[in-house]
Amino acid sequence: MIRSRRSSSAVPRQRSAGAWSYALLLPLLLVALPTGTDVDYQLGGAADVPDHVGIVVRDRTAAPLAGRYNVCYVNGFQTQPDQRRFWRQHWGLVLKQGGKPVTDEAWGEWLLDVRTPAKRKALARIVGRWTRGCADDGFDAVEYDNLDSFTRSHRLVTRKQAVAYAALLVRKAHAAGLAAGQKNLAGFDGTTIGYDFAVAEECGRYRECDAYTQVYGDQVLAIEYRRTDFRWTCRHVGDQLPVVLRDRDLTPEGVHEWC
Repeated sequence: MIRSRRSSSAVPRQRSAGAWSYALLLPLLLVALPTGTDVDYQLGGAADVPDHVGIVVRDRTAAPLAGRYNVCYVNGFQTQPDQRRFWRQHWGLVLKQGGKPVTDEAWGEWLLDVRTPAKRKALARIVGRWTRGCADDGFDAVEYDNLDSFTRSHRLVTRKQAVAYAALLVRKAHAAGLAAGQKNLAGFDGTTIGYDFAVAEECGRYRECDAYTQVYGDQVLAIEYRRTDFRWTCRHVGDQLPVVLRDRDLTPEGVHEWC
């Protein structure tokens, strides 16, 4: 689904405050994901890519790869494991139950508290600064991990609260001239709050790839971590979407395979 906000040419990234102010008065021209190419998911560290890979996703602390479409990974709904000192300085923005942080045990990440408008606004200011950094570094888009975090909140955070917060992050991305990616939560139409594309982890494993393509068409990046799921995804959507098989730790020297 190509939305009218997108353009085939990138937004010039003006550095001066005056230029940015002027740019924000103009209709934003966001760059759609290129089609007919592959994706590599490099959150665990940067690596070289073969010529057939035209889309690269890297952490916001890494540099984009020249000559590719670069997506900046920002953990917008949970904390990075190595940033606990930072979040202790913003302790009121960490979701807690019985005085202890609510943790995504699979990744050792604390959930952020998006339950009130004031907290959502405060969090969006922090994540917005990171997003602006992605734009300044030369990324084309941003993916905010992880819209479905509320499902691991012990029912403390509602879907409505998570979506309200996501809408703030999408605005931050667009204000920085970046396309915004919905990370997970199959079945939710993120275009209703402005998302431009989706990053679907293990849509083959859970047989939910169609839930993303029905909303975003070919503007979906499919990431699989198990070979059997990767094969299924390649058979069912590999002719439509870029699909990559990665090791779960996403290490530079780990598994990198394409359909």
